[in-house]
Amino acid sequence: MESDSAFVAPEGVYSVTEEHKPLPVPIHSSTAAQPIYQTRLSSVTVRFPPKHSVSPGLAQFLGANLTKDLKKDKEKEREKEKEAVVKERPLLEERSMSSGSTPEDSFSSPDVVATPDLSAEPQQYKLFSHPSVSVGKKKSNISRPKHNMRTTSSTFITRLQSTEGLSKTLAAKQGDVTFLFYNTGKAFLWIEVGSKTKEPLTRISFSAYPTCHDVNPSTASSERLDVIIGFSTGDLVWFDPISSRYCRLNKQGTISASLCTAVRWVPSSPTLFLVSHADGTIIVYDKEREDGIFTATIPNGLTNTPHITINAHHASPVSDEWDPLSTIFVTPPPWHPEAIGKGEKGVVVKNPVSHWRLCRRGVVDFVFSPDNKYVAAISDDGCLRVIDPLAEQLVDCYASYFGSMTCVAWSPDGRFILTGGQDDLLTIFSPWEQRVVARCQGHSSFVSAVAFDELRCDGRTYRFGSVGEDNKLILWDFSSGALHRPKLLGAHHPRPSVSSSISLAHRRGTGSTIQLSAPRYHPAPSRNEVSTVQPVLVSFLSFFRFSTRLSHCEGNWLTYNVQQVKQLDADLLTSLAFLPRALITASKAGHVRVWVRPLVMANPSTRRRHTRGTLSVTDFRGVVH
Repeated sequence: MESDSAFVAPEGVYSVTEEHKPLPVPIHSSTAAQPIYQTRLSSVTVRFPPKHSVSPGLAQFLGANLTKDLKKDKEKEREKEKEAVVKERPLLEERSMSSGSTPEDSFSSPDVVATPDLSAEPQQYKLFSHPSVSVGKKKSNISRPKHNMRTTSSTFITRLQSTEGLSKTLAAKQGDVTFLFYNTGKAFLWIEVGSKTKEPLTRISFSAYPTCHDVNPSTASSERLDVIIGFSTGDLVWFDPISSRYCRLNKQGTISASLCTAVRWVPSSPTLFLVSHADGTIIVYDKEREDGIFTATIPNGLTNTPHITINAHHASPVSDEWDPLSTIFVTPPPWHPEAIGKGEKGVVVKNPVSHWRLCRRGVVDFVFSPDNKYVAAISDDGCLRVIDPLAEQLVDCYASYFGSMTCVAWSPDGRFILTGGQDDLLTIFSPWEQRVVARCQGHSSFVSAVAFDELRCDGRTYRFGSVGEDNKLILWDFSSGALHRPKLLGAHHPRPSVSSSISLAHRRGTGSTIQLSAPRYHPAPSRNEVSTVQPVLVSFLSFFRFSTRLSHCEGNWLTYNVQQVKQLDADLLTSLAFLPRALITASKAGHVRVWVRPLVMANPSTRRRHTRGTLSVTDFRGVVH
């Protein structure tokens, strides 16, 4: 039953129920222009309120009382959304309000902000921290982008197309609705998964190439969606597709003109997000701040040598050289949260919030850990870096087997980090044990994307998928207890123990600001030292890229007959995402397919229960000993 529209997995048949093909590319020569940047996917599920339906006679009888009740219900829903956003608001945003931002551009601060458990150390004002603060009671004003995309005169936005009656279509929805966003060429599209209409809800054309994007699930509602789009020029656009309003950040590369490679909202924050760039940096932004005048410090040294430390007040190098394998180079702006926390007054907060230089080559991608306390970043220098964003410190650095790493994902329970790379391998890391657990062999070309299937991860067995430039979609099942250790792993290469190194779990228990003497860099083990995982399914998906060409005869143009020309091997699989009811794949040119799952699990919440809590050191004592 294998075909381009179906494949058989151990649990059943996955079949295509929805397909979004890219627009034909006009060509004036025998070869079509190749897509430059790969298609990325981001999704969010929004719960629309139920609709109150009554008969006309009853509505006339109820009269104004029904209208009042509906208004009251709507106001209650809005208040709940506002309270949820206010409860998650970090101290950093409250500081932004008190240090020069206007009330119209900021949230009001909550009466009490939750305090995380950061051990018994004194409370410090650091990035993403949530210390307890008492402030005056004010109503929270949820900010929205300033400019209307439909009436803008900006040359950065060349065209906006929305489906007819979009407002009415959204107003008629109820229950859970899943939206999907993706980029292709210079266009950015918004679609509804499972919709009867195949046309996108909105299609935006830009003068620059969108390269990455992310939607904020913590603020998503039936009335607003916060989407950040990164571009090849370094520009950023904060966009609300429901209201068609937008705001530009890092305009014309004010802060960084380097290509945006990935963007992620800080979990549970309504305003903070991180952007990685092709110049080896990750920059922290606040969507409500304006761009400031900022110049990042360039570290000295051209080779990997002893590490460098940073003076937090002046962001100047203390050592002559910097080692990207042992530290990250932080350039704190004058309005950095730590400086504000120390009592510096008269500082008007701007963007960036902070600036991290990870390496001398480009950062490819990064993801937050499920407990939001760590960031896993991969780069063109072939390294996986685990970063503590709260302390702005490098925790560990792992080398790839060969070449650059190309994609990264964190398991739902936080135990494993999965990467794909130019070595055609998937590698499973255990940050708690500081080692490579297994490698996965099945691809015959670069791995483009990896993702965990949360519905099929139960803490013992983990299902994940991958796609590569070989156009293979591969599904894998991994269980640490079922691994067979290589024969040569005996006495020559003993497994690291807690007695010889400090594990991530131990570091977590002692606080994120501790200075660690254990080595942070971990070279890649050889093939005979690591177990191998074999795929449970390999499916080759063929994609064709269509272009248009005018036919002619003997030099005289006849009718403008548009021919569809299939460009074989011009389109490659680049993206993969798991949704509760479907699997989504996308090609480089923007060919998106939605594969329905073979069955809908009866109670998926029971399979995902392990993802709701944060892991403690005791959870891993049996693993590291």
